[in-house]
Amino acid sequence: MKHVLIVDDDTDSAASMRALIADDDFSVAVAHSLRDARRQMALQQPALVLLDIQLPDGSGMDLLKDADVVGDALVVLVTGHASLDTSIAALRHGATDYLVKPVQFPRLKKILAQLTALSPASRPLSAEARDAALAPTMTAQGQFGRLWGRAPVMQRIYAQIARVAPTSITVFITGESGTGKEMAAQTLHDRSARSAKPFVAVNCGAISPNLMESEFFGHEKGSFTGADRQHQGFFERAAGGTLFLDEVTEMPLDLQVKLLRVLETSTFHRVGSAQSLQADVRIIAASNRCPFEAVKEGRLREDLLYRLNVFPLQMPPLRERLSDVPLLAEHFLRAISAQEGEPKKLGAAAIAQITSYRWPGNVRELRNAIQRAYVMAEGGVIDEEWLPKTGTGAPLAVMDVQEPAQIRPLAATAAAGDPDTPQPPAAEATLQLPVGISMATAERQLIEATLKECLYQKERTAAVLGISLKTLYNRLKGYTSPQ
Repeated sequence: MKHVLIVDDDTDSAASMRALIADDDFSVAVAHSLRDARRQMALQQPALVLLDIQLPDGSGMDLLKDADVVGDALVVLVTGHASLDTSIAALRHGATDYLVKPVQFPRLKKILAQLTALSPASRPLSAEARDAALAPTMTAQGQFGRLWGRAPVMQRIYAQIARVAPTSITVFITGESGTGKEMAAQTLHDRSARSAKPFVAVNCGAISPNLMESEFFGHEKGSFTGADRQHQGFFERAAGGTLFLDEVTEMPLDLQVKLLRVLETSTFHRVGSAQSLQADVRIIAASNRCPFEAVKEGRLREDLLYRLNVFPLQMPPLRERLSDVPLLAEHFLRAISAQEGEPKKLGAAAIAQITSYRWPGNVRELRNAIQRAYVMAEGGVIDEEWLPKTGTGAPLAVMDVQEPAQIRPLAATAAAGDPDTPQPPAAEATLQLPVGISMATAERQLIEATLKECLYQKERTAAVLGISLKTLYNRLKGYTSPQ
């Protein structure tokens, strides 16, 4: 029988929780102060502590921070004065979850059920492991986990990842396409207590809407036409580990409702089955859209956003850390040289050129550029010929993605060879946007204008915008879908 300690100076609240827990076959003790709680924990180590944050002789946070006293117990914060800062601080110090007074019995029952079925992977780290995880571990070469960079903005990212990784808190990573959101998610997983379990990455914008429910939750044999065997969904495949939901703002709204229910209950069932399964996963979500704009546009449920956005992490674009470009380029070049068996290095002129370029496609574009330059370089030294050059005179309205003159020869050639091809304008194309326009509208106008300028060639449009072809297709699909 597992032991639960309730630390709460509100006698009515403590009595209510005690009655509920005792009915679920747990042994229960109650403490009304920090001093009493320490004495109770010395007498019998609990498996779960329901800890009020405001106590007569101090803050519950003081007990939470005392790793020698708490030991391996799971700690759930109980407070009538909840705030995001307080909750995050508690989770960072090792709390598993938090409850807001008056405590909702279904939420408490859910926590007790999780305690009963808890896997070793989902238990918090020991004090020693947590201290090791929080220690700064950026190598002399500038590597932190799967991320690279020495710029101050990246060191702030490393500090945030180090703090949140050992907790069970849900993280929402935002940033432009190509900034390394998945690498950040994998680093979070690698530094967590779940690192020995699977890391499952899902691109929510690349799955057919008709298959999404089956892909996420699995299905039973015979549950629909073509279901000739039982299928495990992403939640089952990630059991005990981390489920990374990339491009979560592209998920259909009806599936968002079901995902929200899984996050609230920690249970799900396969398509065609009534049996509930435990969802023992940590969720990390990501999007290259502004999630609040996605809510305004009706693409993302507001309640789901606040469930996912407990700990926001904003990945910086490469143009904000150009000092890291040579470091990243050398890292990519070493990997390519090892794979191809022919070592090459960047010349001084090449380094100077890539450091002055704005990299609208971010780290992904840099990696692709280094790969292309490696292939095209005839000797052992890569010069600047095959590397992107900084445009001159590119209008700010197109975000310096590429000099418009670089698009014009293709358009002029195509138009001259085909009288049915829409004639491009005689002057360089520009895009003027009114002050106060929303980011979503500005993005749409930019994409559509660039697509037209590129004669509706999607591959070239994606290259000019510095985004992946997948992202371009997702955006265009969203513009044509009914709102």
